[in-house]
Amino acid sequence: MKADKIIKNAKIFTADKSNPKATALAVKDGKFVYVGDEAGLSAYEGEVTDLGGKFIMPGIIDSHVHVTMGCGFEYTDMGPYVACDSKKEALDFMADYIRINPGKKRYRFLLERVALHGEDIVKEELDAICPDAELVILEGEAHSVWGNSRVLALHGITDDTPDPVPGLSYYVRKDGHVTGNVFEAASEMPFLLDEAMDMTDEQIDAALARWIDCSVKYGVIGVFDAGIPECNDLHERVYKRLRDLDRQGKLPVYIDGCYVITQPRQVPEALEELKRLNREFDTNHLKVHTLKIFNDGTLKIKTAALVTPYEGTQEKGTAAFNKDQIADLLMRLNEAGLDLHLHTVGEGASRNVLDGVEMARKALGDKYRVKVTCAHLEIQDDADLERFAKLGVNANYTPWWHAGNMGGDPYETWRALLGEKRALSMYRCKSLWNSGANVTWSCDDIHFGDFVNWNPYLGMEVGMTRWINEKTRTSEINRTVRAYPPTSEQMGIEEMILGYTINGAKQLGLEATKGSIEAGKDADFLVFDNDLLTAAHEGFSYNEPRDVYFRGKKLN
Repeated sequence: MKADKIIKNAKIFTADKSNPKATALAVKDGKFVYVGDEAGLSAYEGEVTDLGGKFIMPGIIDSHVHVTMGCGFEYTDMGPYVACDSKKEALDFMADYIRINPGKKRYRFLLERVALHGEDIVKEELDAICPDAELVILEGEAHSVWGNSRVLALHGITDDTPDPVPGLSYYVRKDGHVTGNVFEAASEMPFLLDEAMDMTDEQIDAALARWIDCSVKYGVIGVFDAGIPECNDLHERVYKRLRDLDRQGKLPVYIDGCYVITQPRQVPEALEELKRLNREFDTNHLKVHTLKIFNDGTLKIKTAALVTPYEGTQEKGTAAFNKDQIADLLMRLNEAGLDLHLHTVGEGASRNVLDGVEMARKALGDKYRVKVTCAHLEIQDDADLERFAKLGVNANYTPWWHAGNMGGDPYETWRALLGEKRALSMYRCKSLWNSGANVTWSCDDIHFGDFVNWNPYLGMEVGMTRWINEKTRTSEINRTVRAYPPTSEQMGIEEMILGYTINGAKQLGLEATKGSIEAGKDADFLVFDNDLLTAAHEGFSYNEPRDVYFRGKKLN
């Protein structure tokens, strides 16, 4: 047989359980036609490349990213970082910046809530330093904002505005009056991306071109795009540009898209919209078949839903959907042939999903077919660890968070929020892996910037070390002082590669065509000068492929 490409003398990690290691492969018409030893190449004709022992692995699949949101933030100036250690210092910093930079329509800042040491900022204080313009402050994890009166008025927020999801996504009030502090996606996202609605097609294309270049650089050949909450118009505009790129043959990344909701009342409309997007976005490398739900928030601002209360409180947080609502939704998705992906940081949010899946499976029996993924899973209750595998729910982790997800020594912060026991049992990816669950990896970044956190080899490194140190390719602010406990949750390199390849393909329903180097599958593969299986774990984030192939075509 005439082959388009023949490779020998390589060290190939196939991610195929039946044939895990190989030394040679052949490609024809964008597919692998042979994977095995060099003796088997005698059946193929064509130019042979001797790789001299170089390492080959399947292309990377990042199973939870934010392409459309990243485009929006590309043209939204997030403003300066407020370096402070008190509310007074924060207000003084912003007042000085506004004084030095007069005449703007809107001022934006980034502020870590922990720097306020329990105090809060209210709109009257922001009005005092910025009376003639809009002012928005984004909290560090991008799950809450502060706004002055002008911003609240722009978005029609008054004392009478109902909270979208009480206890989860809400407008902070004092004595019945909104304070300007807004929590979680259903409430805050329009404050962040309203300016992005004015992006031109050319600006969207430029942002996408940067993201595509980054994907090629890192060897990412497939992603699940987790979308934008409450900004579906912008979300769809970006999908239209991606569809056009794909029709022109300019999209060398497979994108599994979604439609996003934040609250149960949105379900009827969302199902119809998802069905429409499923029909309209169906090109070679762009598919939309998944409903995405923000089912809770984050631990730091106590919007993640827990089973056991936060330390020293009776607060458990609130999940957007309870188990009955999840079960009902799964019945509808099953009928429509659609899938479900959920943001679930806390144990309470993921338990609701597991309970709902169990109920739906019992009701539907062999007819059940929905692919369900719980993303992030920072905290898991012991009683639920075995249920992911039993119920067939994908467990998606963001491994570069597994050093503690805040820089410095995060243990003290988590202990104060969760107590000693839970602070020592976070990010339990190895436990779920050992249970037989399908564990996948992702970067979950919402901002393109320099793409440092989009790097899958950063995810691999921290997944293995649970530490971001001076050898790690990342920003200074992310560095931690030690490996985050417990070390028993550290992953091995083969597990990291499998989670970024075949397991990701299974999550996206692509395992028949992608995720491993097997005859008959798309020829998506990466070539490295060094052997990733034996590379040092610390500093692993500096690895990059020398050659990237997507469906048999070399991209770089």
